[in-house]
Amino acid sequence: MSSTSFASFNQSVIDEFRANSGRVGGPFEGSELVLLTTTGARSGKPHTVPLGFVRQEAADGGHLLVIGSAAGADRHPAWYHNLLAHPLVEVETGAETYEAVAVPAEGARREALFAHVVRAEPGYGAYQEQTARPIPVVALQRTHEVPPSGETGIAGKLLEVHGWLRAQLAHVREESRGAGPASLGLQLRQHCLAFCRSLEFHHTGEDAGLFPFLAERHPEMREFFLRIAEDHRTIARLQEDLVRALDGPDDGFSGRVERLSWELEAHLDREEAQLLPVLRTLEG
Repeated sequence: MSSTSFASFNQSVIDEFRANSGRVGGPFEGSELVLLTTTGARSGKPHTVPLGFVRQEAADGGHLLVIGSAAGADRHPAWYHNLLAHPLVEVETGAETYEAVAVPAEGARREALFAHVVRAEPGYGAYQEQTARPIPVVALQRTHEVPPSGETGIAGKLLEVHGWLRAQLAHVREESRGAGPASLGLQLRQHCLAFCRSLEFHHTGEDAGLFPFLAERHPEMREFFLRIAEDHRTIARLQEDLVRALDGPDDGFSGRVERLSWELEAHLDREEAQLLPVLRTLEG
């Protein structure tokens, strides 16, 4: 099948999946699928693929597992390369859509999960026999849900984003404290990278849109916005340092996380104290 024909076939499955609450016919009739949307490693554009999945045992987290079999080909599928670069993904089950961090298993963990996958779906074992590459097993771990703030409008959105960032950072801090001396591991890497990419996107959006809009209408807040801009630069440097350290040995990594955490928590508190009263007036 040509790449164009394959893309057309995938899109027809996606359309049928969304039109029928996750149910599809043809070669996938009776099978459970998810739609996985990743961000292109090079393009930065969203890419959606239909995938089979196996449920992780409840005692082991209960996450959905997707398998990078590529039908036994010698190269990992494109979606796998995408999630290594951008771990934050969107999962559609037909019944719900949610955000997740995609975490490939490694070492003994991967072997145990792949054995679980093959027991549930023996075909993946046949695919592994066709290729020398270890077929990836990826857990789709839901991001932490944030309780409603009670705010509406732009103020509510700011608190929602800040709550999400705080929750993800707390998760990264917890994992970094248990990181071994030899390697940080994919679990920590994926969660940390997802957090850092989201934080960067949030601050870039504020600098390009919200803050110029508010600064024009509130010239009396000039010093505040200068301080916030300096905060963003400081946090960006700490964040870049953290990302550079992700693929190396655990050389003071938890200390880097703590420094970023201290700066970010102070920054978010400062923003909320000054911005929420202003943002609430926009809803009037």
